[in-house]
Amino acid sequence: MAVLSQGVGYGVVLGIGALFAVCMSLVTKALHRYLNENQQSSEMYMTAQRTVKMGLTASAIVSAWTWAATLLQSTSMAYKYGISGSFWYAAGATVQVLLFAVLAIELKKRAPNAHTFLEIVYARYGKATHIIYLCFALATNIVVSAMLLLGGSAVVSYLTDMNVIAACFLLPLGVIVYTLFGGIKATFLTDYAHTTVIFIIIIAFTMTVYATSPLIGSPSKMYDMLVESAQKNPIPDNAQGSLLTMSSLGALVFGIINICGNTSTVGVDQAYWQRAIASHPQYAVKAYLMGGLAWFAIPFGLATCIGLAGRALQIDISASDVSAGLVLPDVAARLMGPAGAFASLILVFMAVTSASSAELIAVSSLLTYDVFRTYIRPGASGKAVIRFSHSIVIGFGFFMSVLAVILKQTGVDLGYLYTLMGVLLCPAVAPLMCTLLWSKQSRLAAMVSPILGLACGLVAWLVTAKGIYGEITLASTSGNYPMLAGNLASIIVPIPCLLILTWIKPENFDWESTMKIQQVADDEVVQDEVTAIDIEPKTAIPTEPKLSAEEELIGLNKASRFAKLSSVVLTLALVILWPLPMYGSQYVFSREFFTGWVVVSCIWIFCSTLAVAIYPVFESRAAIAVVFRGIYRDLTGKGKASADSSPTGSSIKSAGDQTEVIVAEKE
Repeated sequence: MAVLSQGVGYGVVLGIGALFAVCMSLVTKALHRYLNENQQSSEMYMTAQRTVKMGLTASAIVSAWTWAATLLQSTSMAYKYGISGSFWYAAGATVQVLLFAVLAIELKKRAPNAHTFLEIVYARYGKATHIIYLCFALATNIVVSAMLLLGGSAVVSYLTDMNVIAACFLLPLGVIVYTLFGGIKATFLTDYAHTTVIFIIIIAFTMTVYATSPLIGSPSKMYDMLVESAQKNPIPDNAQGSLLTMSSLGALVFGIINICGNTSTVGVDQAYWQRAIASHPQYAVKAYLMGGLAWFAIPFGLATCIGLAGRALQIDISASDVSAGLVLPDVAARLMGPAGAFASLILVFMAVTSASSAELIAVSSLLTYDVFRTYIRPGASGKAVIRFSHSIVIGFGFFMSVLAVILKQTGVDLGYLYTLMGVLLCPAVAPLMCTLLWSKQSRLAAMVSPILGLACGLVAWLVTAKGIYGEITLASTSGNYPMLAGNLASIIVPIPCLLILTWIKPENFDWESTMKIQQVADDEVVQDEVTAIDIEPKTAIPTEPKLSAEEELIGLNKASRFAKLSSVVLTLALVILWPLPMYGSQYVFSREFFTGWVVVSCIWIFCSTLAVAIYPVFESRAAIAVVFRGIYRDLTGKGKASADSSPTGSSIKSAGDQTEVIVAEKE
C-alpha cells in the first residue's frame, strides 16, 4: 500500500511543477525589465551571452548531473554492496565533470562563439562526420531523458499509487513551460533553486539518521546494526561479507561500468557543453571543478546515509525494486514515516525536473544549430531560430514521455538503462575529445573509430551474456559481467583505431575554421523597450574588466594549464589513491574509522551546500539588489515609465550577467 495518497502525487507533479513554471516565467520577466536581459534574443536564449558566473554555473552543473539515478541508483548500490557501493557511484561519476574542465576551457580558446560541440565537429571534419556525432549526441539525450522519467515515474507511482503513465507525461510539463519562456538562463536559475532544495533535504536525512532518529540516531549505533546485518546476510565477494569495507568485487566492477557510462554521458551530452558555452571564460574551469566536487557529496553523503540505513534496519527489498531505484523512498518512509516519503518524493521530483530542463535545452540547441541552421535553413537568424527552438522544446518533451512509457511497458527499468548507456554511447568519447584537444586526428579516424567501437561494444555485451547465461534476455544482458565487457569494448576499441588511422595519414588542423564560427545575428528580433527604473546615483553592478585579445589568450592558456593539472590530480585521488589501496588491503572498518567516514561525508555535504546554494547568491548580490529595488519601486509607484521621465535619467544596459546600471547625474 502506498504511503502517500494519489492526491499528494498529482499535487507535487502538477502543483509544484506549475509553481516553478510560473515563478521562473516571472523571474524571466523581471530580468528583462530590470536588467535588460532579453530572452527572445537567440544568443541570450541559448547561451546566456556566455557571461554566467562561477557560482551559478557550478550550481547548474550539479543540477544537470543530479539525475533520478544519482539519488536512486546510488542508494541502491549502497544497499547492494555496502559502503563501497556509494563511494564507487560518487567517484565514478565525479571524475568526468572534473576532467570536463579541460574541454570547457579549450572550447573557450578554440571555438569561442560555438553554440554546440557539434558545430566544432562540422567545422573541422564536414558533413559526414557531423551526422555520425549528431546521432550519438541525440542518442545520449534520449537515453538520459528516458532514465529521468523511468526513475521519477517509478518513485511517484510507488509512493502515491499515481498512474505511472500519467507520471511520465506530467513530470516534464512544468519544465517545458519555463524552458520555453526563459531559455538557458531560466534553466540555470531553476537549477539553482532545485539544487538548494536537494541539499536541504539531504541534510535533513543525514541529521535524522545520524542524530535524531529513534531507530538509529548515531554513527556508533549504525555501526553495530550494520555488523549485525552482515552477520545475518553476508554480502557475496565483500571482505568477510561485511557492509563496512571498500574491498568489494561487485562494487569495483560496478565502479568500472559507472566510469565508462558516465564518461559518455558527460562527453557526448550537449547539456554539459551548454554550460561551458554559457559560462564566462574567466570562471569556466573553476565552475566545473567546484561543481564536480560539490556533486560528489550528493551520492556519497545521501547513499551512505540512506542505503546503509536500509541494511541497518534490515529492510527486505526485492532485487527488482533495487534495480528500479526504490531503496530511497522505501528507507525514507521507514525512517520518517509519511514525512520521509514526502521528502523523497520532492527530492526525486527536483532531480527529474532540473535535469530534464537541461536535456530539453540541449536537444533544442542541437536540432536548431546542427540541423535547422546547417541543413534546412543555413544562416537563419533571430526570430526563426527562436521559433524553431521553441517547437523542439515542446516536441522533445512529448517524445521523451512517449519513450519512457514504451520502455516501461517492455520491462526496461532505470538500472538496466544506467549500465547499458556506456555500451551505446562510449564509442564517441575518445574521438570527440581528440577533436578538441589533438590537431593531428584525421577525418577518417574521427569517422571510423566510433562506429567500430559501437559494433565491438554490442558484440562483446551480447556474446558475454550468451556465454555466461546461455541465453540473451533482459535478465542475462543486465548482468555485471556482460555490461562490463560491453562498456570496456566500447570505450577502449576506438582509441587504437583512431591512433592507427591518424598515424597512417595525420592532419595538422590549425583551428582557423572553428574560430570563425559566428554568433547568430538577432536583427529579426524585435527588442522590447526596457522600462528604466529609478536608482540612486552612482549605483552600479560590477562588471568584469575588458581584456585585450592578447591578455584574454594569456588568461585562457593559464586556465588551461590549471584545469589539466587539477583535474588529473583530483581524478587520480578519487579513483586510484583513495579506493584501490583500501580494496587491496581487505580492510573492514572499525567503529572509529566508520565514525570518521560519516563525519567526512557530513562535512562534504555542508561545504557543497555553501558552494552551490549560498555562494551564488553572494556572487550576484548586486544584481539581486537591483531587481528587488526595482520591484519595490514599481509596487510603491515610485518607478518611472521611461528613462526620459526619470528624475535622474537612469537607464540600463546589459550583456547577460555583465549588467551595468548607469545613472546620469542631474545637471
